[in-house]
Amino acid sequence: MHELKDILYGVNLVAVKGGTSVHVDHLTFDSRTAKEGSVFIAIEGSVNDGHDYIQQVIDAGCNAIIVSKEVETPENCNVIRVENTNKALATMASNFYGEPSKELKLIGITGTNGKTTIVTLLFNLYKELGYQVGLLSTVVNKICNRDIPSTHTTPDPIQLNALLREMVEEGCSHCFMEVSSHAIHQDRIGDLHFSGGAFTNITHDHLDYHKTFKEYIGVKKSFFDNLPKSAFALTNVDDKNGEVMLQNTAARKRSYALRSMADYKVKVLENEFSGLVLSINGKELWTKLIGDFNAYNLLAVFAISQELGDDETEVLTVLSQLDSVDGRFQYIRSNKGITAIVDYAHTPDALDNVLKTIENIRTKNETVFTVVGCGGDRDKTKRPEMASIACNLSDKVILTSDNPRSEDPNTIIDEMMAGVDALNYKKTLSIVDREQAIKTAVSMAVENDIILVAGKGHEKYQEINGVKHNFDDMATLKELFTKLNK
Repeated sequence: MHELKDILYGVNLVAVKGGTSVHVDHLTFDSRTAKEGSVFIAIEGSVNDGHDYIQQVIDAGCNAIIVSKEVETPENCNVIRVENTNKALATMASNFYGEPSKELKLIGITGTNGKTTIVTLLFNLYKELGYQVGLLSTVVNKICNRDIPSTHTTPDPIQLNALLREMVEEGCSHCFMEVSSHAIHQDRIGDLHFSGGAFTNITHDHLDYHKTFKEYIGVKKSFFDNLPKSAFALTNVDDKNGEVMLQNTAARKRSYALRSMADYKVKVLENEFSGLVLSINGKELWTKLIGDFNAYNLLAVFAISQELGDDETEVLTVLSQLDSVDGRFQYIRSNKGITAIVDYAHTPDALDNVLKTIENIRTKNETVFTVVGCGGDRDKTKRPEMASIACNLSDKVILTSDNPRSEDPNTIIDEMMAGVDALNYKKTLSIVDREQAIKTAVSMAVENDIILVAGKGHEKYQEINGVKHNFDDMATLKELFTKLNK
């Protein structure tokens, strides 16, 4: 049990009605979970405003209410008005759970592409190095060997601090965390103490939320602006915005690159379906991962390990043993010699990188099929660009559904088709049903051909009209290849 005044420490208070010497044993911003002993934080969301549910939480026996605007409440109600309830929630959650991020080496990875791969590789690396480790990612959250389902790239501040406290209690020394632009903008990571941060790249994405690319860049940059002097800030200087990220940071500035001068350098010596041969800071390394984008990912992981003070030789030895991450250039081969690749590429840049990797590996004597769609209720401007990239870098393209959500999948495909020019029109098919689209690609492929199924990667569902249906690209391919092999 806590005192309200203690968990309000560091919050900018505007006005206090009642008192702050109130016992608290529960924080919530969801009115449905409010109860006696709760503090309810009224968040103004894009759809709902928590201030509209004040009477409901009072009726539930809530001990105190945190608001950002004046509200009508009974005389005996403890109401604290603050400047910003999102910021207040982050600070209060950290205080409530005893500032767990200060007891860990918390490393945040931000950028458009590569976040999940990097944090997962870091988690697996540090586990192999003998540490107790936590992971917060799009795919799954982990505390040591225990999996906890992930619903957002970055959890809300209450869930986040609760997970970090659990990690501390279970002996974790490190936590590797994806930091999304939404989480930065919504103050979900506010008041966390990061030991380091890394920037991967920034490309066209989430403009349905951020509205402009400049705003998107600014949000990412603010993560580094807020890093403490004791932390490190690592950036990919091959990205034209890489150096921008670190302009105002107080943290120790470090860089990595494949093509530019940097503190950490990688050179690709060989790139085949069997893996990569790399030279990292002059040391040769073979890895099971494939493609230039994974050379960047591995270099970022290596750089972070060195900034954390781990032995270079040990780190490189373990990196050579790590497997690729589910849904990230994950491939299988049929007995008939067809290669199928599943990748999460759901942005123009990511799709371009994956197809260029295939182009670098292929012999040019085979056909490359790309099956791709775009998500509904998301940035519409990237739809024609995704289709254009698929057509320009593939021999055959099948446009299909991704997660249409509340949109008509036919409309999404029509908007993608706007990016298909007259020269590429004949090699492009539209098949709304994703399973049928994958089946069609497999039925058309012959020995040595390559099929890329892009957009959903690790996801085990397809969201249609608010319902998540079981669907797995890799499982679908394996089943089709099993039938093909008979």
